[in-house]
Amino acid sequence: MALIVAARFNTFDAAEAAASQLMAAGMTADDLFTFFVNPADKPGPHPAEDPASGGAWIGAAVTGLVGAVIGALIGSVFGLTAIGIVGGAGVGAYVGSLAGALRTLGRQRPPRSPVGGAAPPAANAGRPSGVLLAVHVQAQDEQRIAHLLRDAGGQEVERAQGRWEDGKWQDFDPLGSPDMKRDL
Repeated sequence: MALIVAARFNTFDAAEAAASQLMAAGMTADDLFTFFVNPADKPGPHPAEDPASGGAWIGAAVTGLVGAVIGALIGSVFGLTAIGIVGGAGVGAYVGSLAGALRTLGRQRPPRSPVGGAAPPAANAGRPSGVLLAVHVQAQDEQRIAHLLRDAGGQEVERAQGRWEDGKWQDFDPLGSPDMKRDL
């Protein structure tokens, strides 16, 4: 089992800044893993998930279709219908994905309520949602890395034993309570 020290951050940017500081202090990219821990009613980590991607897909689909229609109309004037459709769809999809992503950035998604309007499950008392930066460490570096994470703005610095493979914490349990030691 590998020794892992992890901390929760409010944003991916804050976690990436902390990762940069850790790499400047001698850690390698293979020893760092950043991922999002969902709220307790939606368990599971999501490595580097971009919250704007949903808006990008919607924007690309809608404006891609509009661009294809406009491109077909313009292309028919010049006798190049197929090129107009493809070009219009491409430009429309690009502009739409950009606009959709920018529009959804910074928005909070409303919580989903269960079918039938029942109250959502109680929040996990052990591990709040957020961006987790996990660091594979050697025993002699545990305290130093914990202090670096805390100094970089990390919250709930924890210690864990886990399976670290291919630069990832493979057996992370999002529903488990973190093992936060007072001396970390």
